[in-house]
Amino acid sequence: MAVRAGLTTTKVVDAALELVDEQGVEALTLAAVAARTGVATPSLYKHVASLGDLRDLVGLRVLEDLTARCTETVVGRSGDEAVRALMHAFRAYVQEHPKRYAAAPMDPLHDELQRAAGLKFMELVLATLRSYGLEGSDAVHATRRLRVIVHGFASIEASGGFGLPEGLDDTYDQLVRMYLDDLRGKS
Repeated sequence: MAVRAGLTTTKVVDAALELVDEQGVEALTLAAVAARTGVATPSLYKHVASLGDLRDLVGLRVLEDLTARCTETVVGRSGDEAVRALMHAFRAYVQEHPKRYAAAPMDPLHDELQRAAGLKFMELVLATLRSYGLEGSDAVHATRRLRVIVHGFASIEASGGFGLPEGLDDTYDQLVRMYLDDLRGKS
């Protein structure tokens, strides 16, 4: 196969994300992406260095998309309303893209490629929490608690891990309220 005219790194990542959305992260191979883009596998090396590089680029895109979604939701809001919007937007992203979210980097701050995107998401969370007067380690701990709540709940939900009949939205709203109460010092 000849290199498809107009193939770019962005289009390779787009094809990889489509594959992940359909079949999961475990299906992401260079051969599968090459087939999807209509090129021979060696042609992908003009756009990505390796499967690991492609996985990193996919993770970066997921983090950037998640950050953009959450930023759009939070803009113009503050306090409880902003935190609630952020937590619901984060969960909604995982609900809409559960397989894609599984490709998100767990520790982007310690990865050269993903660090800037990880910092941007962290700064969004810190800015959202600013009205609570948190600084230093208190702000870091509050950021971690938010991530644990949303990531934990949404990941379990995406894997079908909640089998009891009570509504998941109700449980999630309770977690958000508990977190907000904690931020306000009510717990």
